[in-house]
Amino acid sequence: MLKKIYGLIGVLMGCSTGVFIGGAAFRFADYKKHPGLYAMQSAPWYTGIQITGIALVVLLLLCVAVRALIRNKLKRQSRV
Repeated sequence: MLKKIYGLIGVLMGCSTGVFIGGAAFRFADYKKHPGLYAMQSAPWYTGIQITGIALVVLLLLCVAVRALIRNKLKRQSRV
């Protein structure tokens, strides 16, 4: 069961990174296509990407910590 959770967390990390990269690429392409829309905003066009990136880093750190705990538990179980 722990191996499945360990693998699922890895998939979650990969998928969320891919979604971030895709979303950032879309926002950049949209900015290049419609710069006037982003000029009306008080914040720069990349502010949303930065906020999403910070949230992604927090999620990845949490996932890495949980994976480390699971890996240690699996090592202890295999020794016994």
